[in-house]
Amino acid sequence: MPNYKAMYMKLLHASEQAVDLLIAAQLECEELGVSLLEPEPAAIPPPEPNKKAREE
Repeated sequence: MPNYKAMYMKLLHASEQAVDLLIAAQLECEELGVSLLEPEPAAIPPPEPNKKAREE
């Protein structure tokens, strides 16, 4: 008679390893993606209106 418990445990262990491998790959790709992002440009304030334009 086959040892179903041993077969189940082997499959469970392999499934856990596969999930761990996928999680590690996802984290590595996320870190790589974040490191490649360019910083957002700083906002430049609008120029102040000319004093002449206010007087008119």
